[in-house]
Amino acid sequence: MGWCAGGDKLDQEIFDAMTEFVGHLLHHGEKISQRLGVPVSCMKALRRLDTPVAMKDLGQRLRCDPSFVTAIADALEQRGLAKREPNSADRRIKNLALTDRGLEIKAAMEQETLGLMPWTKALDRDEREQFLEFVRKMCNSLAAEPVAPAAGRTEKEVSSAEGERSPAAL
Repeated sequence: MGWCAGGDKLDQEIFDAMTEFVGHLLHHGEKISQRLGVPVSCMKALRRLDTPVAMKDLGQRLRCDPSFVTAIADALEQRGLAKREPNSADRRIKNLALTDRGLEIKAAMEQETLGLMPWTKALDRDEREQFLEFVRKMCNSLAAEPVAPAAGRTEKEVSSAEGERSPAAL
């Protein structure tokens, strides 16, 4: 609040509202995570795993460091939700594939997540279509601008941290 002294009050209000909105989404995600016994960091991976995928490709989908993908794969394997398997084209490459239990948890997570989304309760169909258009427009704007690491942080640290707490985890 008040961080942009002399700036546009409307921009500040939008920023504050979005911060609150994302906070609510993260809180709901954490509750779902606890209920299903899946770490929040693994929820995004579950959403991105449709078919067996190479660990490197999963890292690109998650936009995170390869070492973080290994930690996610380990956590999913420990819970019996995924397994590593050799890639059919190159045995040196390991694919991560969901188990039957992983598919069940993924379906439950997606159903529960979509049921909690506030736009389904607060907006009619036309408003939801406009909202989607605005969100995509803002995402495209952000994607066009590279994010510089904060002082004292490397790009690798920034990328890894984004993968851990990204609202897209839901």
